[in-house]
Amino acid sequence: MTAARQDVTDARRIVVKIGSSSLTTASGGLDADRVDALVDVLVRHLGGQPSGPGGAEPGGAGEGKQIVLVSSGAIAAGLAPLGLPRRPSDLARQQAAASVGQGLLLARYTASFARYGRRVGQILLTFDDVSRRAHYRNAYRTLDQLLAMGTVPVVNENDTVATDEIRFGDNDRLAALVAHLVRADLLVLLSDVDGLYDGDPRRPGASRVETVRGPGDLDGIRLGNAGRAGVGTGGMVTKVEAARIATEAGIPVVLTSAGRAADALAGLPTGTHFHPTGRRSAGRLLWLAHASAPRGAVILDEGAVRAVTERGGSLLPAGITAVEGDFTAGEPIELRAESGRPVARGLVNFDAREIPRLIGRSTRELARELGPAYEREVVHRDDLVLLRG
Repeated sequence: MTAARQDVTDARRIVVKIGSSSLTTASGGLDADRVDALVDVLVRHLGGQPSGPGGAEPGGAGEGKQIVLVSSGAIAAGLAPLGLPRRPSDLARQQAAASVGQGLLLARYTASFARYGRRVGQILLTFDDVSRRAHYRNAYRTLDQLLAMGTVPVVNENDTVATDEIRFGDNDRLAALVAHLVRADLLVLLSDVDGLYDGDPRRPGASRVETVRGPGDLDGIRLGNAGRAGVGTGGMVTKVEAARIATEAGIPVVLTSAGRAADALAGLPTGTHFHPTGRRSAGRLLWLAHASAPRGAVILDEGAVRAVTERGGSLLPAGITAVEGDFTAGEPIELRAESGRPVARGLVNFDAREIPRLIGRSTRELARELGPAYEREVVHRDDLVLLRG
């Protein structure tokens, strides 16, 4: 008998992500049976039994475990009620569908978990909500408190207000970042495919990759596009990228199909098991590195590149040679070497239109001429993350 995956069975705080195609019909409506099947698995893993208004029966195999559910499906759920035959390509109609569908999705989860006396709480996130220090702490406190009170947080991107520039882009990536945010012990990615394959799983000869211990195990593997139902945004590319984000932060990942969720949570050898490759890093910097495209860039001279990448310094105006893009203070920007190579990403302290008159000057000089508000870093080291390569 194959041994259980120890890091899976030992996990106490777990993030489970479910894709749109696993929750909806091909026409776009929510499939109540699929939602109920997922909830049945999650509550059994939590140790609950069907109950009355007093709550689920305590104890059992899931005692002490906590689950955060990252659920796609809001836009897909809103298609049919709005008479849309397929997922729209324009942002405005996507937001309209999300506005209608998000309520339907949460109502379905509320009713399904209520069969076990379990409560759910909705958390809608954008990159802007969590890239700033105070907002990041608030997001963590809210999720932590919900879990402490026995509630299952249901997390989704706030599609109704997110713009192209501040979107996570897909809920696989969002799930990896949420796993880091809540300090999870495990991330489980559920879709319509039962794992990562070394070829198209619909064709003969393709084999499931059971274990990934590092990037080298992915050499030669071609990754597919969006799910078969055509209602989601992700595909195997986004799932493997999410697994990379999580494992680099020290969090193991299991990728499998929604139908095998029970086996995955039990630690059985289903799907693909991604082993951690790194250690946990400063929390919100992971969001900064992976959650959003930068709104612009500043070009650094050689001395500034060394200060930022080798000495852990902040970016000062004296080290900047040029500015690109149109951004405002507090937004993410890219820090580039003069060759164009991105070296870091950070939250900028000035608007793009202010930076040209700061270039190449010391903060002391700027303070004398422009006032004390200019005696500060363009990007503080606490708001800066280095980029790989």
